[in-house]
Amino acid sequence: MTGSIAAIGAGLAVIGAGIGIGQIGGKAVEGIARQPEAASKIQTNMIIAAALVEGVALFAVVVAMIG
Repeated sequence: MTGSIAAIGAGLAVIGAGIGIGQIGGKAVEGIARQPEAASKIQTNMIIAAALVEGVALFAVVVAMIG
């Protein structure tokens, strides 16, 4: 029973990360479309933000599996 609850928690964390990274990517593309000269700066910030979201998701999966 506990394993299935952990799997649900891990799944929710991964779904949340997917939504977050999708939002980051979409807004970055919009920003680049509006200001193409700032593409490199936007891309750098997008990659950092996506890495932070992914790190939190990984942490949540580990906590769900341990708990």
